[in-house]
Amino acid sequence: MSDTPFGFGLPPEEPDDGDEGKKKDQQGGGGRGPANPFGFGAAGAGGPGADNPFAAMFGSMNPTDLGAAFQQLGQMLSYEGGPVNWDMAKQIARQTVAQGTPDGTKDASVGPSERKAVQEAVRLADLWLDDATALPSGAGSAVAWSRAEWVEATLPAWQELVDPVAERVGNAMGDVLPEEMQAMAGPLIGMMRSMGGAMFGTQIGQAVGVLAGEVVGSTDVGLPLGPAGKAALLPVNVEAFGKDLGVAQDEVRLYLALREAAHQRLFAHVPWLRSHLFGAVEGYARGIKVDTAKLEDVVGQFDPQNPEQLQEALQQGMFQPEDTPEQKTALARLETALALVEGWVDAVVHAAAKPRLTSADALRETLRRRRASGGPAEQTFATLIGLELRPRRLRDASRLWASLTDARGVDGRDGLWAHPDMLPTATDLDDPDGFVHREQLDFSELDRMLGEAAGKPDLHKKEGGEAPTDGPDTPRGDKGEDPGKGDGAE
Repeated sequence: MSDTPFGFGLPPEEPDDGDEGKKKDQQGGGGRGPANPFGFGAAGAGGPGADNPFAAMFGSMNPTDLGAAFQQLGQMLSYEGGPVNWDMAKQIARQTVAQGTPDGTKDASVGPSERKAVQEAVRLADLWLDDATALPSGAGSAVAWSRAEWVEATLPAWQELVDPVAERVGNAMGDVLPEEMQAMAGPLIGMMRSMGGAMFGTQIGQAVGVLAGEVVGSTDVGLPLGPAGKAALLPVNVEAFGKDLGVAQDEVRLYLALREAAHQRLFAHVPWLRSHLFGAVEGYARGIKVDTAKLEDVVGQFDPQNPEQLQEALQQGMFQPEDTPEQKTALARLETALALVEGWVDAVVHAAAKPRLTSADALRETLRRRRASGGPAEQTFATLIGLELRPRRLRDASRLWASLTDARGVDGRDGLWAHPDMLPTATDLDDPDGFVHREQLDFSELDRMLGEAAGKPDLHKKEGGEAPTDGPDTPRGDKGEDPGKGDGAE
């Protein structure tokens, strides 16, 4: 579990006064101290807002900006939507992107030449992948996004991922008081729900904004965050990723385009996969429990003029997974599913790139280490839903898919995506050879029965139930022949 579940600690921000500001920040414990969700106060004593929490929030604003800030505060307190204030999340994510990354890189609109380069890279990547996988292209279009465009395009997916967890917080806030007291404390509970939604929105917006400065495409976390069928790369982040690798920029772009295009193929042609992954996240979220005793203390002592106390309580570990068989199953299901997706992409991309790119091995290892060292994908995922993936599983899954290719060929390997029950399990990742050489099951009869149950006609029979006599008895699904036509069929 992450030490700061759901990311209620603020990420470090670029100081306004350069190197001197950095020294002050380090002395004060950095930006991830017990800060409150709206920027009230400072981590160190004597910081701007130590005495007056509104000072840090409003800073040295002129009267016009101050009025806008009070208006924003009113909007936060009057929020009555779902468990997360997503309007605020979007606004803060955009603001975080506008500040730039710690290395000084600023976001910028994508020019025509960069769009063309991305489109050509994805087009070439799809051609190479045709030899490495049986799944056809899944990218209906290729786009080049700025960081701000990435935020806009992926927020709907983040909402689907985070809402189940945030909802448990909101429900717990309303349940900690006895029923006879809830009516009397209605305004207080309503304010706390609004503040909770604002806190989630603030922190998620910051996390997504930080991630936008690091991701190179729409599938860095192994989940389809962008619109279906749209392969996307972020040119400014692609350039930053390859800056110190000693590899030509064209090769870096092409290798990353291979990964993006491979993800798109998988999610486009395995229709159950997206719901399977998001359902696993939701199943894990259902097993997270709230320490109601701690929350009762917070509610009983809640001071509307001191909202950071709720933030601090959340940051001190109010949420933890239940140690039950169901929760362990949900965790294993999610980790294994994500590992299988990433392992398949890793194996397929390597097969496509190895014969064509001299830097294929180096780029593959760079991306693997980025994951294994707790890169942006794992860290942000853990921040938002309180879950850390085990990078070891990704390498295990990649080796298993490569072994399946050697033993069963490309078609046999990719055929396992036909149904979730056919995929390797966590136990199979521990014993890949046992899974690879296990006797393969014949699902043809089951497919025929399912087709009949769905009301599909059996092409092997004429009306009246008799088998056709004017042509070969061709099993359904064989390539090269139409099972409904004989030698003399028109």
